[in-house]
Amino acid sequence: MVRRKRGKLFYKLLFILLIVSLLPLGIVSYYLVDLTRITLNKSIVRDQEALAIAFSDSVTNYVISFRNLLYDAAHLEDFSSMNIEKMKHFLNNMMQIHSAFLELSVLNPLGQEIIRLSRYDDEKGLRDFINSQVYQKSVRNGEFIGNFERYKGKYPAITIAVSIINPKNPGYVSGILMGKLSLSTLSGLLKASFPDPSHTRVAVIDLEGYIVAHSIPQEAEKPNAKLNEEILKILLGNDAKSGGGEIILSNGQKVLGSFSEVKELGWLVYIERSIDVAYKASEEMIKKTWQVMILVTVFVMFLGWVLSIILTQPIQALRDAAAKIADGNFDFETDLIIPNNEIGELAHTFLEMAESLKVKTSEILAAKEELEKLNKTLENRVEARTRELKSAQEELIKKERLAAMGQMASVVSHEIRNPLAVINNSIYFIKTKLGSSVDPKVLKHINIIESEIRQANGIIDEILSFARTRELNPKVTELNSYLEELLSTYPFPQHIVLEKIFYTGKLMVNIDQDEMNQVIRNLIKNAIEVMPEKGKITVRTDITPEKMSRIDIEDTGPGIPQEVLDKLFTPFFTTKARGTGLGLAVVKKVIERHKGKVEISTQIGKGTCFKLYLPLHSS
Repeated sequence: MVRRKRGKLFYKLLFILLIVSLLPLGIVSYYLVDLTRITLNKSIVRDQEALAIAFSDSVTNYVISFRNLLYDAAHLEDFSSMNIEKMKHFLNNMMQIHSAFLELSVLNPLGQEIIRLSRYDDEKGLRDFINSQVYQKSVRNGEFIGNFERYKGKYPAITIAVSIINPKNPGYVSGILMGKLSLSTLSGLLKASFPDPSHTRVAVIDLEGYIVAHSIPQEAEKPNAKLNEEILKILLGNDAKSGGGEIILSNGQKVLGSFSEVKELGWLVYIERSIDVAYKASEEMIKKTWQVMILVTVFVMFLGWVLSIILTQPIQALRDAAAKIADGNFDFETDLIIPNNEIGELAHTFLEMAESLKVKTSEILAAKEELEKLNKTLENRVEARTRELKSAQEELIKKERLAAMGQMASVVSHEIRNPLAVINNSIYFIKTKLGSSVDPKVLKHINIIESEIRQANGIIDEILSFARTRELNPKVTELNSYLEELLSTYPFPQHIVLEKIFYTGKLMVNIDQDEMNQVIRNLIKNAIEVMPEKGKITVRTDITPEKMSRIDIEDTGPGIPQEVLDKLFTPFFTTKARGTGLGLAVVKKVIERHKGKVEISTQIGKGTCFKLYLPLHSS
């Protein structure tokens, strides 16, 4: 067998196929890799900037919470009457409870210090603040938050002062309550959040660049500690409230820095990571992308080689056939399976086409009709698949948004609970100290504060309940008995009439009773709220033709407008003056987790009925 020699056409086709395939592939690959790198890097910068903003809010909340603590103390009767013994006793207790206070003082209306308590015994003598900013601003503005300072030349601290106002004469300042607040706790918080200094460093600096707190606490304790001068020049010369990006230092080192201004204090929170650490994920993604592109390139080259062979082999055979025909050898025609000459194949095809034109025409028309049917069917399938993909994409986006929202809610709720706990403890302490002989007005305001704390904690619990998803703990339950027990313990107001209409047979369902309690209570609570004067709530159970159990919770309230009805289960949507808008979102989430569904029927002026469908348990 003689080995055939490949002609020029093979190499031309191979070259053309490689150019047509690899050139667009190379351009797209470069664009995708570059776009991936830019997108990832921007995302990293945004995340780091958001982290700086969150920590700046934490610093503000830390200082403001202690300012509010002094403010609440300054409005007590013992302070407005300037009773030295009672004030000293109260301040002693305050320093024992709040270790962050390094020093507490009380000034009389003339700016003279009449009480001075310190954690260090070497503080002697009382001082005169008549010409100081702390006295003048506290009298004029009612409060004072000073600049960063080092208490005794070592401890990072800040001075906070509030006016002592006599409630019987609000226009008269009875004195000043002043405290030195330690900022060392901030360094501890930063160290706990960023324990690895080789990965990330975080610092809080004042307007002059001095370090107020640092994720390496030893840095904050150094006398006159400052950030790198190059970094300070960029931070202090920027008018923006927050920002971030790459910073190239004079030694050639690149870092990723972000900052955010601390509200009311003018300080800055600065977060720094090395470029190699920050962009590690980006580089890994780019590396993997290039690996995929190289594999695709190799595959395209192999495919081009195969296609070139497939295309040139018939042409080579056609050339050999043409040579035989030129020699007068026509015997090969009967044995020819694949045409060996492009022109000969074209001529042979033309002759065959001429002989069977009528047959081929009818076949082509039939094939065309069949092809149109197939195209129409394919279009319908593509359209249906497109709708499914769009729906899945919207659901995925919704889940991602809710996941991010839940993560944010957890962080915000945690940050809010701490000040609420401090306020609650302070109220408890104040009530303990006031005893039974308390002014009714003061007691009224204390009760208001406690009520608001409970309201805030309730809102936080509702947000966390929606944001966190725990594993279901289902239990086979007889629905009527379960509802009977739940309704018997619910505190219905006197103006509400409860009617129970239960299915005569047993309805067995497999439910998580804790989550279902929350659903039923939320719907009853909403029904009671829309009927403030009088009304009727009907709780009904039944079985549907589809063998689903159904719970109806119906009220005789004003009904729900159509424009509100469409948004009713949207998280954080509410028509109430106060509320999170998560109650009905939680209801829908729980019912769907139980493989059920929720329906609403409402009539303006007549009432609303929430229908909860749950699968029956098959024993």
